[in-house]
Amino acid sequence: MSPFELIAAALGVLAVWLTVRQNPWCWPIGLVMVLMYSWVFFEVKLYSDMLLQLVYAALQLYGWWQWTRGGASHDGREVSRLAAAPLGLGLASGAMGGVLLGYGMATWTDAAAPWLDAGLTAFSLVAQVWMAQKRLECWLLWILVDVLFVLLFLDKALYLTAALYALFTLLAIQGWRTWRRDLEPVPA
Repeated sequence: MSPFELIAAALGVLAVWLTVRQNPWCWPIGLVMVLMYSWVFFEVKLYSDMLLQLVYAALQLYGWWQWTRGGASHDGREVSRLAAAPLGLGLASGAMGGVLLGYGMATWTDAAAPWLDAGLTAFSLVAQVWMAQKRLECWLLWILVDVLFVLLFLDKALYLTAALYALFTLLAIQGWRTWRRDLEPVPA
């Protein structure tokens, strides 16, 4: 556990907390955090996670744009639900991406946990895109992915990062509850 990892973790907590509150500053803070974590994961040979952080950097910019200028009237997105077809497509994309990335990592690298890391990476990308689009279902996927990441990081002795992802799990539960309330009609 290095001071660098500690700063990245603190930024991660702040970014997710701001996301739960639907504050668009979650995106630039998250950008700094994911760039820092790309180095952390490179050092422990979790290459899929390292690549994930670099893709997250681009998705941080996409999310910031969606939350501030997206939507029909270009004044930011509102929380919404996914229809069955996009939900299924997203989950199928995550599964296929996990298999392809896992095969590549298992075949051509010395990745420490190629299949699990790749699967979590692929489904994290799905959850992140859904989050940028303010889809409620992102939180359920984050809960599952974060719990599995906790186990992976404990195995790699990244204890602070495991604790961070445990906190992310709790924040994802709160995000689900908060965003779900935004979907409920206001009583007349």
